[in-house]
Amino acid sequence: MPFTPVLHAEWLKIRTLRSLYGALVALFAVTTAFSAIAATDGSDDPEFDPLFTAFLGMVPGQIAAVAFGALAVSSEFTGGGLWLALAAVPQRGRWFTAKLTAIAVPVFIVGLVTGGASLAAARAGMGAAADGLTAGEQLRGALGCGVYLALMALFAAGLAALLRSGTGALSILIPFLLVVSFVIGDAAGGLTDFLPDRAGQIALHSTWDGSLGPWTGLGVTALWTAGAVVAGAWSVRRRDA
Repeated sequence: MPFTPVLHAEWLKIRTLRSLYGALVALFAVTTAFSAIAATDGSDDPEFDPLFTAFLGMVPGQIAAVAFGALAVSSEFTGGGLWLALAAVPQRGRWFTAKLTAIAVPVFIVGLVTGGASLAAARAGMGAAADGLTAGEQLRGALGCGVYLALMALFAAGLAALLRSGTGALSILIPFLLVVSFVIGDAAGGLTDFLPDRAGQIALHSTWDGSLGPWTGLGVTALWTAGAVVAGAWSVRRRDA
């Protein structure tokens, strides 16, 4: 079967799952709201970064992107969904590629919109403190927001395919993103720059230290995502539906 109808079928599946709509709405609402709140405080801090403050809501908001990716894949493992999908599309690699595309595109688009809305809300809250932001920095931040969220959704999708469980994927990723990265941050020194979340979020900073920059940081996150996707693809190819 050609790729286009397979992709269309996977997109229709995602459109019929209300929980996935809810995840995208939560992604926009949580990220924008937290960024607006963060913008009203902290401008007197000597380490204040107006660009990262504008996108600070993405830290909790990314959980919705992770949930979107994990649930979109794990829904196939209930009710014989994967068996039906592979009966229609025997080429498992083609099916998995279509599934990942149907996950990445809406998250990327919503991520871009969310990044723009967060930036606008935060700039209104920061007032003169945001005047130093250049157009290039703001564009990089909004684009980086979309790319980062799409990568994290794909990371979760690959892990869910490997574990054959959305709950399993979320039970690993949510504590990692909200706890582990911050707990080991100071203790591990520069090594934390290479964690998937820390590396990708460099694109949201006005200035940065360390060996990674905005785009190389996103590249590191992409490598983590690629590893999870390859592992998930192996699971889809090798295990029974």
